[in-house]
Amino acid sequence: MQFSENWLRTMVDPKMTSDELSHLLTMSGLEVEEVEPVAPPFNNVVVAEIREIAKHPDADKLNVCQVDVGTGSLLNIVCGAPNVRVGMKVPCAMVGAILPPGADGKPFEIKIGKLRGVESYGMLCSARELKLSEDHGGLMDLPSDAPVGQNFRDYYQLNDLKFTIKLTPNKADCLSLLGVAREVSALTGTAMQLPDAVVLPVTLQEVLPVKVSAPDLCGRFAGRVIRGVNARAATPEWMKQRLERSGQRPISALVDISNYVMLELGRPSHVFDLDKIHGGLEVRWGKAGESLKLLNGNTVEVDDWVGVISDDKEIESLAGIMGGDSTSVTLDTQNIYLEAAFWWPQAIQGRARRFNFSTDAAHRFERGVDFASIVEHIERISALIVEICGGSEQVKLGPVDDQIVNLPQRLPVKLRTARAVKVIGVALDDARIADIFTRLGLQFTQQPGEFLVTPPSYRFDIEIEEDLIEEVARVYGFENIPALPPVAANAMLIAPENQRSLFAVRRLVADQDYQEVVNYSFVEEAWEKDFAGNDAPVKLLNPIASQMSVMRTSMIGSLVANTRYNLNRKLNRVRIFEIGAVYLQDAGVQDGPLEVAGYHQPKRLAALAYGPVAEEQWGQDTRNVDFFDIKADLEALFAPGALRFVKNEHVALHPGRSASIEFDGKVIGFIGELHPRLQQKYDLPLAPVVFEVDVTALQQVQVPSYQEISKFQAVTRDLALVVKQTVVVQDLLDVFRQEAQQNEACKIVQGFVLFDEYRGKGLEADEKSLAFRFSLQDTQSTLQDDKVEAAMQALVQAASQQFAAKLR
Repeated sequence: MQFSENWLRTMVDPKMTSDELSHLLTMSGLEVEEVEPVAPPFNNVVVAEIREIAKHPDADKLNVCQVDVGTGSLLNIVCGAPNVRVGMKVPCAMVGAILPPGADGKPFEIKIGKLRGVESYGMLCSARELKLSEDHGGLMDLPSDAPVGQNFRDYYQLNDLKFTIKLTPNKADCLSLLGVAREVSALTGTAMQLPDAVVLPVTLQEVLPVKVSAPDLCGRFAGRVIRGVNARAATPEWMKQRLERSGQRPISALVDISNYVMLELGRPSHVFDLDKIHGGLEVRWGKAGESLKLLNGNTVEVDDWVGVISDDKEIESLAGIMGGDSTSVTLDTQNIYLEAAFWWPQAIQGRARRFNFSTDAAHRFERGVDFASIVEHIERISALIVEICGGSEQVKLGPVDDQIVNLPQRLPVKLRTARAVKVIGVALDDARIADIFTRLGLQFTQQPGEFLVTPPSYRFDIEIEEDLIEEVARVYGFENIPALPPVAANAMLIAPENQRSLFAVRRLVADQDYQEVVNYSFVEEAWEKDFAGNDAPVKLLNPIASQMSVMRTSMIGSLVANTRYNLNRKLNRVRIFEIGAVYLQDAGVQDGPLEVAGYHQPKRLAALAYGPVAEEQWGQDTRNVDFFDIKADLEALFAPGALRFVKNEHVALHPGRSASIEFDGKVIGFIGELHPRLQQKYDLPLAPVVFEVDVTALQQVQVPSYQEISKFQAVTRDLALVVKQTVVVQDLLDVFRQEAQQNEACKIVQGFVLFDEYRGKGLEADEKSLAFRFSLQDTQSTLQDDKVEAAMQALVQAASQQFAAKLR
């Protein structure tokens, strides 16, 4: 929203500087983005009148002018403008004047000079030379009543500023000078001076038949017939100035008047050429197959989602957006139909953007325009048309045909003083709040500690109590609200010693040479089927994209997509991880501070490794990452805790290269190589290895506790057992661990590890040899062979009983 400061001060003129006014508007929520002068600085330019013109003796295109600048004597000035004439009022730069910089960027000083032998004592100026516009067609032609000798900056009101304010969508009432003036008046207490309301007498009884067939599109429609207008009349200079300084280009008198009132009062209107309308008008929704050529030259197709105004033959206008070319006014127009209406915001929103353009009218209507003052605004436009486009005797005015169909209901909104005090943080009383509402023009009824406010017809942003609290805070002044520390209880809580933070977990994973990624929690529905076997995912009501329509229950799909993205950019080694929430349906979950009934939202850590196990280097052969590499990374993350891996099948993993992960007797996730079917579907040359575990398990750590360090030498023993090939190594490890915990003879066993597996010569076809290395140590004495042998014998016996194992 752009406007002239001088224009604003004709409505409300607070006793403050331009900078103070700018700051006041910004702090009230009307952010002033820019304040710039309407013209660059220049001096010693006055209004002059050309008294005589003679041809230059040595130049066909130059004239020698005798110019009156109000000093009592005429100046001799050489001029080459094509539109120069006797009696013309123009701006004249006197000798010594400094004009705006030219193409070289340097200020232009006017001096006494000779042009083809004739002395010139000044320069007659065009608008371009004064940097007022790009018009360079000739001298700037001023009105005949311009006072000769007056400083041109004062006459043309060039000591003015253009304010550009950035409005939030809820402040549609400030999309006009009237709205901004209301704000300034409320903030400063300065009385407003609105344009005089002139109601001209009706001199014509003609009424154009109008039918409103869509009450959900148009709530109120008003119009009047005006005959005998002079469309060729010149737009007054004061109106042109205000339009230009508001970012509008003057076009013709009828169009300029409509635009002027839109800027002045916030009322978009439309002027039809009455002689081009066939029969009457109908306000309705469009129909499939209809089209309309607009004023901007575009032809658009409409359907039942777009509102239109049509006559008995064709569509004439897009409702609330733009008029049609077929009924547009021209310089030959003599009879018009002036229309103003209330269009429901939800019936206009998004329609202009559908056609890839935006209009000032649509910008206002889709936010809400005053529906109570339509007739008064038509009278304002009518008065300007009569004043500018013909006298009261020439122009004939018909009655205003006002059809009220379906207007919004202004429901009162309650404000509690105690609630406002709590939210704003300032001790306001009823009297102060009542004064603020009065200054804002809000009607209210009052009880002790409570207000019931009825929003005005031009305020579509007041719907709940918080909206009224915002109004109180704005007018009270955000700068007047003290900056106080929070009053809530503040306790310094020490993080539990046995729990890692998510930050620490991220560092742990990054230390294993993984890079973190962050993905959306909503994913493609096919991913849930492929990577989680989920046929009934949680669907979004309003997805941001068709491929992001459901909430994820696994993060593997996102990591595969990240891998595919990197491979497409010629990266052959990918090691990534993500920590985030997954969303599972669980009827047992109840509403809570961090829970939603029916949905479980645990945090998971998922990681993926693809390509070489290490960066290419001279000291190590290149090989691709495998299951056991990632298993080692996972064990390092949980160290010193021990993980248990159990062969298992997963819908997204290779049937023979996957396992579930157990920790402290609970299943916390899975690990494995991506299923060949998915590898092919997602176009991966190699199979990545992935894992996904609950973050909660990884956050738990053992608190260090004192244990005596043995002073005696440790003993190692190797044990090779022959078992059936169906025996799982993990089961043997579980037996050894259980025996070490329960058998007193095995208390000296400190640790054990599998170091070899053998199949082949010397063994049966269904047998294999597993070699384990045991570390034994006593804290009280040096181990003797008999104690070591007893422990080893107990371990062998336990393996024999469980799996019929025998020493090799």
